[in-house]
Amino acid sequence: MRTIEHWIAGKTTSGTGDRTAPVFNPATGQQQAEVRLAAADDVTAAVTAAEEALREWSQTSVSRRAKVMFAFRELVNAHVDEIAELITDEHGKVLSDARGEVQRGLEVVEFACGIPTLLKGDFSDQVSTGVDTFSFREPLGVVAGITPFNFPAMVPMWMFPVAIACGNTFVLKPSERDPSASMLIAQLWQRAGLPDGVFNVVHGDKVAVDTLLDAPEVAAVSFVGSTPIARYIHERATSNGKRVQALGGAKNHAIVLPDADVDFAADHLAAAAFGSAGERCMAVSAAVAVGGAADAVVAAVNERARAVKVGSGRDSDSEMGPVVTRDAQQRIRGLIGTGEDQGATITVDGRDLVVDGHEDGFFVGPTVLDRVTTDMDVYQQEIFGPVLSVVRVDDVDAAIDLVNSNPYGNGTSIFTSSGEAARRFQRGVHVGMIGINVPVPVPMAFYSFGGWKDSLFGDKHVHGPEGVSFYTRAKVVTARWPRTHHASDASFAFPTSK
Repeated sequence: MRTIEHWIAGKTTSGTGDRTAPVFNPATGQQQAEVRLAAADDVTAAVTAAEEALREWSQTSVSRRAKVMFAFRELVNAHVDEIAELITDEHGKVLSDARGEVQRGLEVVEFACGIPTLLKGDFSDQVSTGVDTFSFREPLGVVAGITPFNFPAMVPMWMFPVAIACGNTFVLKPSERDPSASMLIAQLWQRAGLPDGVFNVVHGDKVAVDTLLDAPEVAAVSFVGSTPIARYIHERATSNGKRVQALGGAKNHAIVLPDADVDFAADHLAAAAFGSAGERCMAVSAAVAVGGAADAVVAAVNERARAVKVGSGRDSDSEMGPVVTRDAQQRIRGLIGTGEDQGATITVDGRDLVVDGHEDGFFVGPTVLDRVTTDMDVYQQEIFGPVLSVVRVDDVDAAIDLVNSNPYGNGTSIFTSSGEAARRFQRGVHVGMIGINVPVPVPMAFYSFGGWKDSLFGDKHVHGPEGVSFYTRAKVVTARWPRTHHASDASFAFPTSK
């Protein structure tokens, strides 16, 4: 049985912990490896390595840091297929989707390659007689990332390229369900010339997380996961004086107006709901059909749901793979049944799907529930599976009210041919990311990703300009160089400009 170990100070190590967790292939249902679960001492060793590396790395020129980023970018680009295969074998998503995940992570690396420009400060000449003022940003120190199973390459790459380019050192705690991509990425960092200890990987569970949250040497924590854990991370880390960005759960709505192109909307609804088996924080899980659009939208989505090719992520014909674990499979099936019991109509049922040759895999087929109401469990919970709930409302204002009454505020979309309705929607919804005829409105790397309400704890979004702000802090210098023997204008009064 292959054992996946930690990466600390530039080398693999088994650490001091004697606990392991299984790593499954979701398509076969079989265990393929085991991963070491860090003891507190292992996390402390990673933090210590990062702290020691910080002395040199934080003082490295931005030009040198940019060169390392460019080298890392080339190496990741050359190993996209290898990283994607690791993701597919441990997460289950199809290879094309895994490659797309790596590409979206690469975009953040490319953004971070511009760090000399991104860290430029401001300068004001002669703010007072003989006095200049300028500002610059410094790294925070040792920072940590705690990342989810659904994007084992992309979400960490939303964090550590920006953090490292800004001069910080990084400790990553990836999901123990699919840990191998992080280990390959650590090796690529070393090949790119990153000094040992700047990037470290520790695998683990709550023991590892709590040790990071409590470590006084860790200055900031970035997290992506469920809302209850995001709230816990934020509360515990901030109570320890750390800067925190904790991205939580989601219930993403897609509004379809009667003037929308039904076929266009249905194509994108199906892709957004069933892509990656619905295991995306930006997946559309609630379609809000407005007025007379409902029947046509449901019929069109049903047709596309039945046509989705479900199979092993390694099969080039597959459009959708399995969910990540047996527990996830059973939970999703249970929620579908609960939806039916509570009054929803199942128009496409994926609970009994069996993939030939992969009978033990963790598969759930695309599922559509019509006439869902907001008091049902399938609407209130983040299902994180290939399930689309259709809610019917009378008009666009009711749709906006529906979105705003939901506790989550991650992403939402509208399908319409009306610019007026789209503008009213984008200004009216209380959500961080909005798509207009775009179902999954994930911004490019030079913008920042993040939601509102229970989808984000902390005041900074991830990557982009807010990422640079999160991983640095400002210094403002006011300087004067008086002439020798020049008369002093010192005063006991509060200084003012002259």
